[in-house]
Amino acid sequence: MGNEYFKIFDEDRNEIGVASRNEVHRFGYWHETFYCWFVTKQRDTDYIYLQLRSDFKEDYPNLLDITVAGHLMADEMVQDGVREIKEEVGIDIPFKDLVQLGVIDYCVIKEDFMDKELAHVFLYKSEHTLDDFIVQSDEVSGIVIVKFRDFSELWLGERKTIKVSGFKIDKEGNRGHVCRERRQE
Repeated sequence: MGNEYFKIFDEDRNEIGVASRNEVHRFGYWHETFYCWFVTKQRDTDYIYLQLRSDFKEDYPNLLDITVAGHLMADEMVQDGVREIKEEVGIDIPFKDLVQLGVIDYCVIKEDFMDKELAHVFLYKSEHTLDDFIVQSDEVSGIVIVKFRDFSELWLGERKTIKVSGFKIDKEGNRGHVCRERRQE
């Protein structure tokens, strides 16, 4: 894969040019990302789907993450972010089926890595089952589902673990069942 290029922005969200992925994270340029949370309701209980990041990921391997998340390329509009859904979890969703939640500034700075994202956040009310997900193994190693209330309490620091269930793809490409407690990292 060649180097990817992203639109870059100043602190006031004004577009100032284009930079490579490496430059964006080395110099800490603001850039656009696409986030999509899948939620569902089962027997009067709300659930949220989370991805298990691949062991191959450079940052945050093997941790739970947003159902789908990725960078918007320099030539893409926000609507083109649905590409990430199809690529990462194998589900084709039209942009009109997403609920826009807004744009959040997300910033993480480590030694030689600065991630300053303008994250376009969406919600998808899913009727899909875990069997419908076909993950891109270099990005995602599995999908789990958790009660939304439990996830919220974990996020707010009101609990230390959540019970997740779903699947994980092993090194041979086989889908195995996952059901365990996960700690907040």
